[in-house]
Amino acid sequence: MKIKSKAAAKTVTAKKPCVRKAKTEKTAKVAEKSVTFTVRADIGKTVYLAGCFNQWNPTGKKMLDKKNEGVYTASVRLAPGRYEYKFVIDGTWCADPENLDFVQNEHGTLNSVIVVA
Repeated sequence: MKIKSKAAAKTVTAKKPCVRKAKTEKTAKVAEKSVTFTVRADIGKTVYLAGCFNQWNPTGKKMLDKKNEGVYTASVRLAPGRYEYKFVIDGTWCADPENLDFVQNEHGTLNSVIVVA
């Protein structure tokens, strides 16, 4: 019989699946940074990036495999803050397998999290 510890079973639940921007002075302009997302998938797949930064649009930002090696990338400009995202690979929503920072969403699945400084 396996016994799970409470600490191992604890999951963080996201209250809002959207950006939490870093606090800045009201008069200061927020400088956006180019952030590149990368995921490995089979060659020839259709891959998109979706997140709170594009209203979770499953076809909002196409990722490209420029070298035809199964490495898909897309860059977006983001202001400092905390963002949740997923990849959509041939219509299937996937958390980022290379990112261990994630939260549970209202659908009971995981959203990957990135913090832009």
